[in-house]
Amino acid sequence: MPDIYQLGEHSYVLQAPEPVTLSQQQKIWAIAEQLRTRPEMVDVVPGMNNLTVRVQPSLIDNESDEYDHVCELFDHYWAADAMILTDGRQLEIAVTFGGEAGPDLAHVAAHAGLSIEAVIRLYTEAEYRVYFLGFQPGFAYLGGLPEALHTPRHASPRTKIPAGSVAIGGAQTGVYPNASPGGWQVIGRTDVVLFDPQRAQPSFWLPGDRVTFTVAEVDDD
Repeated sequence: MPDIYQLGEHSYVLQAPEPVTLSQQQKIWAIAEQLRTRPEMVDVVPGMNNLTVRVQPSLIDNESDEYDHVCELFDHYWAADAMILTDGRQLEIAVTFGGEAGPDLAHVAAHAGLSIEAVIRLYTEAEYRVYFLGFQPGFAYLGGLPEALHTPRHASPRTKIPAGSVAIGGAQTGVYPNASPGGWQVIGRTDVVLFDPQRAQPSFWLPGDRVTFTVAEVDDD
């Protein structure tokens, strides 16, 4: 069973047990969807193996303790066998690998003991899932990176990574929506606009989406 604890005033966290698994993450997404339909829930934010909510106490039964109320909801939905699990949309992102676009590709290959071609093949053959959004608007933490490609972050982060940079950080991969400092290993770049506040749905992707990467170009320089 998950742990439940308070995080500040009127905010609570459901922390799922380790290890992080796709089936457990799917349950978190499904619980989030259920909770968003409840009037007392002001914010519902799924994270990596956790779920944070903020409640409006005036919409909770006066007879009920706020913490107990949230715990009962979390426990009820976690134990439910008939949760509707989101399958997500299928998204595809074309990437230019290596060269100026991917300055750390050779390092990732050396760390894995693989050729650059093998790294690109493994990376593009995998299907990834958006576990949660964070760090900056439109940044998705993607699960599903092949274990052979797990690469530690830089000891000293770069002061600026270009927008669209495709990178690996430990056991995860992601794409920088905007230019920013960062310590992940940059292996390529895409032209896809990941966050646009003028769009009806500003973020290119949402938790639960399925993502594959394709080769637009390989820069050998």
